[in-house]
Amino acid sequence: MALKRIEPGKRMSSAVIHNGMVYLAGYTPEKALGKSVAEQTADILAQIDATLKQAGTDKTNIVKANIWLTNIKTWAEMNTVWDKWVVPGQTPARATVESALAAPGIDVEIMVEAAILKKPAKKAKKAKKAAKRGR
Repeated sequence: MALKRIEPGKRMSSAVIHNGMVYLAGYTPEKALGKSVAEQTADILAQIDATLKQAGTDKTNIVKANIWLTNIKTWAEMNTVWDKWVVPGQTPARATVESALAAPGIDVEIMVEAAILKKPAKKAKKAKKAAKRGR
């Protein structure tokens, strides 16, 4: 199976699709650079939503998340945004660590991996419904 790259660049791709999974690069704030950890987290999660949609999946199919914070004391602030974003009962495995990040003003980086689940075709759904009704 061939790899599909989303927004391939000179150094890296925004995401790579392979074997029913999408692997996102580490996302950092674009619009919220230098702002609060909560604003940076919201910015990053919006970017992740957009990339997952482009890959044909969404946040309910995230399998794993890695989060880096420049200051682990901001963990609760980041979690206030994260907890509103994730879907209860469909949360991924996750690790959060403190680390120096690539540039000043970047205090959060998030990387996720998600499954791309095939949706049943409409004809298949209709056939199942008809079978249940005894047709």
